[in-house]
Amino acid sequence: MGSIAVISDIHGNVTALEAVLENIKNRGIHTIFCLGDLIGKGPNSQRSVERIREVCDVVILGNWDDFIQKPVEFEEVEWHQDQLSEDSLAYLGTLPFHYDFYMSGKYVRLYHASAKSIYHRVVPMRDSYEEKLAMFENTEWIIGNEEGKVPDVVGYGDIHAALIEPVHPYKTLFNCGSVGNSLDIPQATYAILHGEYLSAAPAPFSIEIVRVPYDVEKELAIAEEMGLPNWEAYAFELREAKYRGAFKSKK
Repeated sequence: MGSIAVISDIHGNVTALEAVLENIKNRGIHTIFCLGDLIGKGPNSQRSVERIREVCDVVILGNWDDFIQKPVEFEEVEWHQDQLSEDSLAYLGTLPFHYDFYMSGKYVRLYHASAKSIYHRVVPMRDSYEEKLAMFENTEWIIGNEEGKVPDVVGYGDIHAALIEPVHPYKTLFNCGSVGNSLDIPQATYAILHGEYLSAAPAPFSIEIVRVPYDVEKELAIAEEMGLPNWEAYAFELREAKYRGAFKSKK
């Protein structure tokens, strides 16, 4: 048996990232996959990229990782661009769309948001069965290990809310939540896959969601000291685990 830690949506929150990495280390897990959005929102995009490059075996492209490489006329995004070195920006440009592998006989596919696009958001709590089933399809972005094979298990990030859901017939969809910008509970969240990595032979397989408390106020103090734009919205998200749009509507 072996275990893989699946993390996503760090969003420059290195305080949360270090708490999660310590938890992973304490569990004796040595393989870590990251499903994208290393940067943005939080203050430490550069350090986030550096740490992910140090510890992760697989890193997948997220929507923030993609559009941060493009010219923008939005002050907050420009601030995050300025935090990143040329080397880190170039690294983000090399990240793949997905990663496929066998584990305990299950064909597993990981990507950031959906099979359709890194910008196509799927929220299983509200979206249709057809939309969820489409998460398992092969699209123009997918280069599978085996011609035409569709996954038994799909894992993704993007929505910042963890879940494990069976999808008929015989499929499993999971979201690993967000390390640095959780929007379902104000703790850092990640997933663990338990099974035989790279084995196509049937064996026990399970998915675990892990919640890790971390020092939110320490992270917010760092963000304030670094001059993070829109600090109040960031503080609202970290303290309340609610999207900043709800904060704007309250004002």
